[in-house]
Amino acid sequence: MGTFRKSWLLLAGSAIVAVTGCSSANNAGTGNSADTGSKSAASTIPAPAPGFEKGKYDPPIEISTVLMPKKYSKGDTKENNVHDRWMLEQFGIKHKDTWYPAGDDQYKQKLQLTIASGEKLPDFVAVPTNPVLTNQLIDSGQFIAIDELFEKYANSIWKDHAKQHPELWYPFTRDGKKYNLPILEYTDNDDTILWLREDWMEKLQLKAPQTIAELEIVLDKFKNQNPDGLAPKDVFPLAVSMKNNTNTWMGSLDWLFGAYGTVEEQWNKDGNGNLEYGSINPGAKKALAKLQEWMNKGYIHPDAALWDEGKSAEIWTKGNAGVLPGANWVPDWPAPDLLKNVSGSKYKAYPVPAGPDGQLGTKWQNSGVNSSIMINKDAKHPEAIFLYYNYMLDNMANPAAGSKYEYGFAQGYDWDIVDGQPTSNKDKIKDFNNSFPFLTGPARIPDLYMKTLVKLADGKKPETPYEKQLAEFRKPENWYAAKVVMSQMNIRKQNYFTGAATPTMISKWNLLRQSEMETFNKIIYGKLPVDAFDEFVANWKANGGDQITKEVNEWFKSVSKK
Repeated sequence: MGTFRKSWLLLAGSAIVAVTGCSSANNAGTGNSADTGSKSAASTIPAPAPGFEKGKYDPPIEISTVLMPKKYSKGDTKENNVHDRWMLEQFGIKHKDTWYPAGDDQYKQKLQLTIASGEKLPDFVAVPTNPVLTNQLIDSGQFIAIDELFEKYANSIWKDHAKQHPELWYPFTRDGKKYNLPILEYTDNDDTILWLREDWMEKLQLKAPQTIAELEIVLDKFKNQNPDGLAPKDVFPLAVSMKNNTNTWMGSLDWLFGAYGTVEEQWNKDGNGNLEYGSINPGAKKALAKLQEWMNKGYIHPDAALWDEGKSAEIWTKGNAGVLPGANWVPDWPAPDLLKNVSGSKYKAYPVPAGPDGQLGTKWQNSGVNSSIMINKDAKHPEAIFLYYNYMLDNMANPAAGSKYEYGFAQGYDWDIVDGQPTSNKDKIKDFNNSFPFLTGPARIPDLYMKTLVKLADGKKPETPYEKQLAEFRKPENWYAAKVVMSQMNIRKQNYFTGAATPTMISKWNLLRQSEMETFNKIIYGKLPVDAFDEFVANWKANGGDQITKEVNEWFKSVSKK
């Protein structure tokens, strides 16, 4: 979730359900959930080892994969720990030759060295969201296409989400075949909304800004009639980040560009279904003109071009800004700092405003995929990962009351009985440990998180264990923010290019991107006229942009064709 930016291989068992998802169980394994389908005469899938159909290999099998535990507790070791004991008991699966890298960087380096040397990789290889690395692994020839396995063994949760979001396959597709199993993630958790100082809104008796023009009234009042008595020179109402990207996860400007019909720094679909780079769309020029105007009026701090995402939030938490673009999880961070720093402060989520022509738009963060797993062509039991992950999705992502995962994964680790009551509050549990890694990361049903928050925001009583944990660990401000996010789902614009750099990108993109950032910043700061945008676009196209656009669309057609 948000600032606590997700590592690609997430660790399981967190008490905070929004971050890790809680757990539950009835089925013994694939059970009813695996869509086994009918066996095709042309199938190349090896027959599963004995016990698979019942959900537990008998005798146990051995697999190799990748695990990155942060710590061990209660006497656990790499060779004997709570996860591996569970995996053997539940599925009849043991480790052999599994990798245990110290962290993401070491793992990526080891992967690339192993690919280069041609050495054997593990049976199941976890892959970060990295198109270059994905393509290197496909090129290595060590991995099989997973189309047939997915169709035969994936459960309905997995399949239904993939059917609803076919774009999730785009980064993993080569010559019409799919090579990576998507590991599911919560959707819409990072979509942009606006967080306003609600105490300022109330004192100034301002209405919710539904348009950019109405937001400008709010910005002007915040600066020039500040309710906390701050001098105009000390207030810069809009907190934004422009150091690395302007389409980002905190202090983003995607919503402002969206108000003029584009989303910058990503590849959007045009009216004909082709991909175009959002920063060269004519709407970007109108957004830059507005930003130049706001910078001149002092609505944006002059150091914003030097601020990264975290730094952009500080001006808001210190009480010198009144509008922070961010995600629904802002009540968890950084809002507590605002309440600590500014006595009597309040905050509230608002929808993003419409532009002069009624247009709205923000980035859409993901297709419900956190990372992926590739299956080695030499794996003796390629179906084993389906047995494991199907079970997690069916039993641990949304646990049933009374199930053995109702309160968490393992008693004494991520939940326990304290003062006679079950709890997953880490502050109450002696030797709390939620750092044991699952092979896939935690199980998450993509739309469950936001749906549950909306239910809570509507005043409905939490019923399931998942809902009860979410009600306990998420703040009411967060519930309401999720409802704001979901009320504007139709405005989200997806970045459709998720492949590796195209040939011309490799040689030209860095210079094009540098030119974009320099030109946009100079326009925003008034060092160039707004019309300089037109020259930038012409140069962008002539210096490789047109060829990149052609290559991007060729890639898109190749991965999206039926």
